[in-house]
Amino acid sequence: MSHDHADHGHSHDDGGNDAAPAWKHDGVRVIPADRLDTNTAQTPGMNRAAAINFARVGAQKLWAGTVTIHADARTGAHHHGHLESVIYVVRGRARMRWGEKLEFTAEAGPGDFIYVPPYVPHQEINASATETLECVLCRSDGEAVAVNLDIEPVEKPESVLWVDPTHPHGGV
Repeated sequence: MSHDHADHGHSHDDGGNDAAPAWKHDGVRVIPADRLDTNTAQTPGMNRAAAINFARVGAQKLWAGTVTIHADARTGAHHHGHLESVIYVVRGRARMRWGEKLEFTAEAGPGDFIYVPPYVPHQEINASATETLECVLCRSDGEAVAVNLDIEPVEKPESVLWVDPTHPHGGV
């Protein structure tokens, strides 16, 4: 097997070529965990924070960030329009409900991936009464689409859905 370094269409010329991309500033980007942006589409019952999107890094075809659902909390019913979503469970136990009346259910734990097709009505539920559910979320476009639906969910959202800085003790 040959291990020659054939050119596969990538330019590695950084010898002063004026047309070369400004990769120092437009190349790989690291988004520190404490710099995620919560100013994104939200659904009652969860806290989404954007890491990768057009506004933050110029991403054209995807959105990535984190989702946190506090112990024993659940979201309202929603879908994400034409977007495909992938959820990776980092910590905790996720219960997903989906369908026109949220009649289908499945659970996922740490290391599991969940795929949500476009326009599928769904609800995310933290299946644990004691442990926070932490996930990484990726979507197929840079826009943050969350269409909240008026469906009577099988598992009703809580009136206080997650702890945030304005409700440090869980609210009333």
